[in-house]
Amino acid sequence: MSTTTTLPDQKKVGMVSLGCPKALVDSERILTRLRADGYAMSPDYAGADVVLVNTCGFLDSAKEESLSAIGEAIAENGRVIVTGCMGEEADAIRAAHPQVLAVTGAHQYEQVVEAVHTHAPPSQGPFVDLIPQPSEHDIKLTPRHYSYLKISEGCNHSCAFCIIPQLRGKLASRRVDAVLREAEKLVAAGTRELLVISQDTSAYGVDTRHEPRQWKGREVRAHMTDLARELGQLRTPECTPPWVRLHYVYPYPHVDAVIPLMAEGLLTPYLDIPFQHASPKVLKLMRRPANEAKVLERLKGWREICPEIAIRSSFVVGFPGETEEDFQYLLDWLEEAQLDRVGAFRFEPVEGAAANDLPDPVPEALKEERYARLMEVTEKISAAKQQAKIGTTLPVIIDEVGEPDEDGDIGATGRSQADAPEIDGQVFLRNVPDDLKQGHIVDVSVEDADAHDFFGVVATD
Repeated sequence: MSTTTTLPDQKKVGMVSLGCPKALVDSERILTRLRADGYAMSPDYAGADVVLVNTCGFLDSAKEESLSAIGEAIAENGRVIVTGCMGEEADAIRAAHPQVLAVTGAHQYEQVVEAVHTHAPPSQGPFVDLIPQPSEHDIKLTPRHYSYLKISEGCNHSCAFCIIPQLRGKLASRRVDAVLREAEKLVAAGTRELLVISQDTSAYGVDTRHEPRQWKGREVRAHMTDLARELGQLRTPECTPPWVRLHYVYPYPHVDAVIPLMAEGLLTPYLDIPFQHASPKVLKLMRRPANEAKVLERLKGWREICPEIAIRSSFVVGFPGETEEDFQYLLDWLEEAQLDRVGAFRFEPVEGAAANDLPDPVPEALKEERYARLMEVTEKISAAKQQAKIGTTLPVIIDEVGEPDEDGDIGATGRSQADAPEIDGQVFLRNVPDDLKQGHIVDVSVEDADAHDFFGVVATD
């Protein structure tokens, strides 16, 4: 007579992840740890034994969104654990939502897992421990074909408008061999685009004095240029190089050294640089480097080395003390810089930020007016750059392939090398081959463009 051993039902965890890509990586790591402990993931509130809300606490509006998400999770499920940047304000969270089971801060993985174990103990059975432990990135919250690669935590800057160092601490770089090992596994598992992120990618390794490690029989420093060069050597199972995109790059002098890597095809020709402003006076108030003239010279030099490079940045309008003269300086600078992708934010006080104590706040109506003017200027620049690409052929990574329409035509959506996911433009394709799949990188003939997006077809030989 044979007997059957029934494993206990797995406890299920739901996740709501808010904020930046760095927080998304935190969410992936938390879920991966929980998966290793025998938990299953729930796609909705109803099926979850406990819900995790990974919060953002950078701006007051982000905090409001986080509190709203916590409230929704409580209303829909009732059993909620809070983590993330706003977790540093546990009293405010509990004052708004006293029902929360636990509150932990940013990247406190052990504490989050311990809280889940406490409030939804894992279902242990005699064979659970025989389940193979997943690798660090078995659980992904992004599509399979692109992945965020976080190389460090924290930041050593003291920008007047920012509280990131208070939320996430000082710079703490990961070992370079650990970063490269993770990148290699991601690419082997299907990643075709690596998005390198941190609070300050250019400062990678400063805290460890650029400690070298052995990798593939050679010594590699924990330094942005060394890391970028090694990432450029990775190959997919099809022996093609993945796209490697650098985000949050402060324009330190050594950034010049990565531009030739882009010209050689080792890195995606794209830099995300948080300039924030151009006026020397405003940059000084922000406690940021004020070398805008030199930056313009460097942009020109970068484009001479790598003409296809795309520069993305973001700017703050309405910072305390910003005059009309300062704002016009920024507009003139943007006209000269001719950045490819630009985002803008209206200044918003953040509790604990030094900027809150600065005199001469800019009225809200004036912030709105300046924001609209800036976006008008940058959209005009973007539209002209986009129009110049009509008739050219661009490599495009496919994000989504649609279903055939009534005529049997299939459409698809992708991105050029100048476009990062979620924040930049898209490429809309018509009548694509029926064997085109998500993650494929194909050449596209650009037929039309607007201020942000391209429209075209897969190029034929």
